[in-house]
Amino acid sequence: MKLRAVVFDVYKTLLRVGPPPPDGEARWNRLWRKFLDVAPPFSLEAFGKRTEERIAAAHAQARRSGVPFPEVYWPRIAVEAAPELARLAPAELDDFLYGHAQTQRTVQLMPGAEETLGRLAASSALLGFASNSQPYTLRELAACLPPLCGLERFHPQLRFWSFEAGFSKPDPHVFRLLGARLQARGVSPEFALMVGDRVDNDILPARGAGWRAWLLIDEPQADCPAEGQGDWRALGRWLAERLDFVSDGKAAP
Repeated sequence: MKLRAVVFDVYKTLLRVGPPPPDGEARWNRLWRKFLDVAPPFSLEAFGKRTEERIAAAHAQARRSGVPFPEVYWPRIAVEAAPELARLAPAELDDFLYGHAQTQRTVQLMPGAEETLGRLAASSALLGFASNSQPYTLRELAACLPPLCGLERFHPQLRFWSFEAGFSKPDPHVFRLLGARLQARGVSPEFALMVGDRVDNDILPARGAGWRAWLLIDEPQADCPAEGQGDWRALGRWLAERLDFVSDGKAAP
C-alpha cells in the first residue's frame, strides 16, 4: 500500500536542537540596542522567568476553559513580560523574537534528513507538519530545509502550528484536523504517515486517528507502537518502498 501523505514533527525530528550559544547574554544586549536603542531592563535569565510565569498562568486559564493541552502565542507572552516590546512594529517584533530564539538553543537539519527529503520532494506524496511551535519555527525551518524540499513543498493546508490553534500535541484534535483536510483531498487515514521523535506526542495520537507512524530514534525501542522506527537513513529506505516517484524529479501535483 503506497503512502499518499507524510507529516513531520519539527524539533528533534526535522531539526536537531543543540545547546544555547555561549554568548547568549551578549546577543540579548545587542537585540535591545538594535531594536529599542536602550539597554535591556533585565537579564536574559530574568526575561525567561517572567515569561515562564505568564505561560503558566495562560495554561492554567486555558485548562479551566477545557483545553487539556494549551498553547500560548509567544509574541503576546513576550510583550506582557517586557512591555517595552510593544513599541516595535509587528515585523520588528518578529525579528527581535527570532533573535531571542537564537539565544536559547542552536538548530540545524537532522543528520541524514537532506537526502530523504530530496527523495520525498520527487514523490507524489503530500507533505505536511504537525508541530508544537511558535512563529520563529517557520523561520528556522526556512533557514535549515534543503533547497530541493523547502517550505513551499509542504502543503499549506497540511501544516499544524500549535501557536495558531491555541492547543498542542498530543491533543487528538491535531490529527482530527489534519485528517479532515486529508480526507477533503481524497486521502484516508491509512495512507498517511506521521514521523516524530516522541511516542506520547506523535506516535500514539497519530495511531489513534488511524494513521501509520514512524518513530525517529537512533536506538531501537522495545515494544514500539509505531509501524517502523530508526534514524533518517532507515526512514529513507522504508519510504523508498512505499512512495510513488515521478521520473522527471518533480513532484506530481
